Amino acid sequence: MVTPVPISPYPTQARLPLSLFVITLNEERNLCRCLESAADLATELIVVDSGSTDGTRAIAESFGARWYDQPWLGMREQKNVALNHCTQPWVLALDADEELSPELRAEIAAFLTAPPADADGLRCPRKSRFLGRWIRHGDWYPDWQLRLFRREKARFAGEAGHDHVELAPGSGTRKTRAELLHYSYPSVASFLEKLNAFSDAHLATQIARGKSWNLLGNLFRPWWRFFRGYVLRFGFLDGFPGYWIAKATAFSAFVRHSRLYEHARREHDEP
Repeated sequence: MVTPVPISPYPTQARLPLSLFVITLNEERNLCRCLESAADLATELIVVDSGSTDGTRAIAESFGARWYDQPWLGMREQKNVALNHCTQPWVLALDADEELSPELRAEIAAFLTAPPADADGLRCPRKSRFLGRWIRHGDWYPDWQLRLFRREKARFAGEAGHDHVELAPGSGTRKTRAELLHYSYPSVASFLEKLNAFSDAHLATQIARGKSWNLLGNLFRPWWRFFRGYVLRFGFLDGFPGYWIAKATAFSAFVRHSRLYEHARREHDEP
């Protein structure tokens, strides 16, 4: 069932010299919220999809998006494909589970109305919602993201699971006060589902770098991640969700580093 498109709460305005792109795979639950917050700012809207079987395409096309089918290439290259389809001077890259806050939307519009000569991108703090609460401390906040940038000066770089926008040397950026809203984990189960994917990506990166398993690191890193997030970065101020995030982040670190041990044993036992 396709989610109905609500009437925009924002007044009609002139479109900005902006391409908005989103990469998708079965994002019917998220996509409408994402596009509703930003689509009418942009001159063009691009959705690059890797095989959705739900109502994602119908939602995208109801906003006037140009739709492209692209088998999955990994996060970095999938976004570079989407970037290659953009034609406007500025690009806004959003994940389907993200949403512009009204304040961030206003800052982006003001920034693009008179772009500073020394700024080629705009970084914003990303705020995540988890267990019914906006998380404002710990390892999850402020989670700075470069989401708006000059098309001709940007490419997506980084390793599996850790893509980022890389600007040309000498490029400058500004920071916003307004926040990007993030709905990545609607439940504890969704966090656990993504844990395996992230640990797979981490293992692939470690193997490519020629890293070997280390007992001290496997034991110390989880403890450090909990202490840093819960104590040094004030995760305890987010109540039980803050404690859960700190514990889960520590466990994730333990799992990721244990995967390298498992790989080494498998290589030893099954040459």
